[in-house]
Amino acid sequence: MSNMNVDQLQTNPSDHGLDEWRELKADQQPNWSEHPDFQSVISDLNSLPPLVFAGEVDRMRSRLAEVAEGRAFLLQGGDCAETFADATADKISGRIKTLLQMAVVLTYGASMPVVKMGRMAGQFSKPRSSNMEKRDGVELPSFRGEMVNGFEFTEASRAHDPNRMVKGYHTSASTLNLARSFTTGGFADLRSVNQWNRGFTQNPAHSRYESLANDIDRALKFMEACGADFDALKTTELYVGHEGLLLDYERALTRIDSRTNLPYDTSGHFIWIGERTRGLEDAHVNFLSKVRNPIGVKLGPTTTVDEALTLIDKLDPQREPGRLTFITRMGAEKIRDNLPALVEGVQSSGAKVVWVTDPMHGNTISVPSGFKTRRFNDVIDEVRGFFEVHESLGSFPGGLHVEMTGDDVAECLGGSDPINEEAFADHYESLCDPRLNHRQSLEIAFMVAEYLQRR
Repeated sequence: MSNMNVDQLQTNPSDHGLDEWRELKADQQPNWSEHPDFQSVISDLNSLPPLVFAGEVDRMRSRLAEVAEGRAFLLQGGDCAETFADATADKISGRIKTLLQMAVVLTYGASMPVVKMGRMAGQFSKPRSSNMEKRDGVELPSFRGEMVNGFEFTEASRAHDPNRMVKGYHTSASTLNLARSFTTGGFADLRSVNQWNRGFTQNPAHSRYESLANDIDRALKFMEACGADFDALKTTELYVGHEGLLLDYERALTRIDSRTNLPYDTSGHFIWIGERTRGLEDAHVNFLSKVRNPIGVKLGPTTTVDEALTLIDKLDPQREPGRLTFITRMGAEKIRDNLPALVEGVQSSGAKVVWVTDPMHGNTISVPSGFKTRRFNDVIDEVRGFFEVHESLGSFPGGLHVEMTGDDVAECLGGSDPINEEAFADHYESLCDPRLNHRQSLEIAFMVAEYLQRR
């Protein structure tokens, strides 16, 4: 991690236009500005130490520049919406373990470094399609993630409470402390991670991947036989990112770096703008255009080439590789038709963006039992379509963004060790969107690795 001292990051606002967003349209924001604790919460957040440091953010931007140039691959995974209760050592280690297992397989398949980013330590808020939820004639505010309100369907729980931002900050700090310990303290040793994967491939349902696991095993044994025992085998870099939805929180954690006098959003290394809040003249695009973090934007099937190019102009006017990531979420049925024009338009402009597929959000369905779910085959098909489009255009498919967990939940249908709808009753745990479980996450990594090997 960076050697930068906390006092190198100041909270004093500078002339960077960091508050222009307050005069613009800001969708998906809580209604807590009149809460009696709102100003004191903002003051507390302004005075708290940064969660990440400017040097770490700069390093991640340089890693993503390698992805933009086709020399590295990005893997991002984690919960749809984190919960305070699940910020335990066991739950966090499970998510990190799964992410590391996926990364080892992808590193071997791609024959290039994999930039690892957890969808964690800040993913406590979610956009919603409706402000209100109605049950049995009772209408209450929709659940917007635990940094805004509670999941329990009561008036007290669903009230928007700014004090939850402080709880979110401290929970994120605890999560980051554990993540740093796990990735530098031996937990991330490649040899151990590969042994975990061997357990996965020994399941008859996943035996088709055993050959790839054996190849990785032989490569590691070869390095050991040659005396290779360097730090890269034992530790790894892990970055964190979340959707920068709550502008009050993101602004309160923005600091001015004393080295460069530039603003950094210290709530996470990587911040993205969602499909619902990427309005070209709106508050989220305006605010995140001011900070030095690498920025992502979710692009759905209705995105036009002009919109994509305008987003580049606003968020990456210097055309800096690693600054801007486009995360496409088209849906399996639309990606092959809708993605090519966007990629061609961006290529023609000369911009160097990172292209990442989010095969989850465009494939959400509801089943008769009332659960939201995704079919594993649809998720895989969108990933295939993403690679096919980039292969046909000669562009680089830069990464994979999935909602996943290290637990054996039942939320997405299918997979080689299949999940069926009957399992939802006992093993559906997400408070928001369905996630791939541990086995499904590893299966998608092995499938992507096979594809990368053929490139």
